[in-house]
Amino acid sequence: MFAYSQSKNEILRKILISIFAVISAIALPQICHYIGVLTGTGANLGAMLLPMHIPVLLAGFYGGAVVGTTVGVISPLISFAISGMPSAALLPFMIVELAVYGLVSGILSKKNMNAVLKTAIVLLSGRIARALAVLTSIYAFGNEKLAITAAYMFIVEGIIGTLIQLVVIPFVVSRKKA
Repeated sequence: MFAYSQSKNEILRKILISIFAVISAIALPQICHYIGVLTGTGANLGAMLLPMHIPVLLAGFYGGAVVGTTVGVISPLISFAISGMPSAALLPFMIVELAVYGLVSGILSKKNMNAVLKTAIVLLSGRIARALAVLTSIYAFGNEKLAITAAYMFIVEGIIGTLIQLVVIPFVVSRKKA
């Protein structure tokens, strides 16, 4: 998972980032869904706030591309195994989106550019990947259970979460030690 040239401390740091990010990516949606039940908004609160995305983005920015991608793939799988969320129908698309978030944030973590721009590029990359995955499912695999509107509905539903990410992630990443 990690290159041999890395020190033991660096490997341990990346393992701890991975563990913390996976736990956070599983716990935050559960908290949102619980609050959604209490407030009557149900699971829509999670779809609106996108709580699983933030730990994955941070894992990439702090741990690099391998850590970010790994967290992006593993988090929804473990969450699904534990809680059934995301649903089986959404799981493959979440994995694609989150893996791309982790990969691109990890790649951009080393680039000297504005944190808001980095975050915007990451978010755009992940959203495009998810839309392409949905469209591939519909057109290449003939998935008749998905409507073409699914390719952009998740964008509309998650606009508040996306805006939160555009504020929170750059704030946190800009405080990262070089």
